[in-house]
Order: sequence, then C-alpha cells, then structure tokens
Amino acid sequence: MNYQEINRKLWNNKVEAHLASDFYDQANFMAGKNSLNYIELDLLGNVEGLKILHLQCHFGQDSLSLARMGAKVTGVDLSDKAIKTAKDLTNELGLNAQFIACDLYDLPNHLEDQFDIVFTSYGTIGWLPDLDRWAAVINHFLKPGGRFIFAEFHPVVWIFNDDFTHIKYPYFNRGIISETEEGTYADREADLKQDYISWNHPLDEVLSALLKQGLSLQSFQEFDYSPYNCFNNTEQVGEKQWRIKSLGDKIPMVYALEARKS
Repeated sequence: MNYQEINRKLWNNKVEAHLASDFYDQANFMAGKNSLNYIELDLLGNVEGLKILHLQCHFGQDSLSLARMGAKVTGVDLSDKAIKTAKDLTNELGLNAQFIACDLYDLPNHLEDQFDIVFTSYGTIGWLPDLDRWAAVINHFLKPGGRFIFAEFHPVVWIFNDDFTHIKYPYFNRGIISETEEGTYADREADLKQDYISWNHPLDEVLSALLKQGLSLQSFQEFDYSPYNCFNNTEQVGEKQWRIKSLGDKIPMVYALEARKS
C-alpha cells in the first residue's frame, strides 16, 4: 500500500476547497492577516532574520506569515498542488520564502541547508508512520543550538469517533488507520470523498523520538482547547478557542513543545 500516493491525492484534492473556505480566510490572509496562533507564536518568539524550515506546510499560509515576520522560510509538503499554490502566493506577495514538494522522509535528498528553527504544527504527524525517522530529519536540518517548535492536536482527541460520542481508536500506535473521508475539516459540505491512511502517535512516541536524537526538551504544554474549529460538535469558549461541547474542559486538545539541539 503506497500511503504517500494515497495521501498526496487526498491533499491535492483539498487545496481548492481550502482556498475557498471561511476556515482559511484567504482574502484576509492576502490582505496581511497572520495565520499563526498564540500557542506557537509564544514559542517561536522573535523570528526576524532567522532561517526556518516549515515541515508539512500545506499551501503556505503559516510559512508566509513567518516570512512577513522577517524570517527566511523554506516550506515542505507532500502535495505538489499545495506547493504550487504556495509558490504562486509567494510571488504575488513578494515574500522571502521557498517551497519544496516532496515526502518528508526524502527531504535530505532535496535540500542542503541547516536552520535556526524547524517548525511544524496541527495535524501533521498523523500522516507519518515512523516518528524516529521524522525526528532524524528534524535533527538533520537543525543548526547546533537550533530549536524545534511543535504544536499538535493531542492524541487523546484522536481516540474518539468523529462526533466525540464514544472511544473508537486506540491511544497507542497500533498501525495503519485506513478510512474514507467525506468533505474536509475546512468545509464539511465540500464535494470530496477520498481514501486516506493515517497513524495515531501517543505522547511517549513523540518525546522518545526527539530524545533519541539528542534533542533536549525545553518546554512542554497541554491545552484544553483547539485554536481551530475543525472538529464536530464544538463550542467557542474564547478568541480562537474551541472545545467539544459534550466534553468541555475535561480533555486535552492540543500540546506544544520546544526542543533544542546542543
């Protein structure tokens, strides 16, 4: 089973619907809106003049937001259609960013550079089968003293069914999850029906992979809300803060960390 091709097709087909969605608010982004959230902005700090590698960047809103903040950004994504869109947006906005379409694990064959920050966020690692290889790529591209900044949906979120009425999936990584998606998180009414392959990764798998690369954990946080309204049956509890209505503040929804290369 070629999960890369299945998921590349999935994400290629999402691009048009995502660009047109209220979720991505593309018109305001093009007018100058920063697409990043407080969670990752607090960890990133002042990025002016820094070189940042953004893994699994989709069509580049967050990458280009970092470029607007003065960073020199390289974005990477499996979806060639998303990367073409990111390049077009970069040219239109006149920003300092470059984009590469490739499988994350293959990136060392496409890029020779090292970075002050490697960054990735929200709904990324579930598309990867092997976090040891993921962490090795992060370590490969970090300069000595460089930082890995990561914000992600909490693995507890992924154990529930789509409507959060019962537990459906194991917390631990038990292998491939092969399913069909209708619509997309950015537009549930979109005329899309697509197969996909994913994996659940518990916290110990994430942290162990990074520690095995010799990266030192500088901070770790958990949050009882999502900065995106991308799940079913949510309620808004603050600015850019959503929870599952039936669960309230009882579960973690996001975690974020900073790790440093010595």
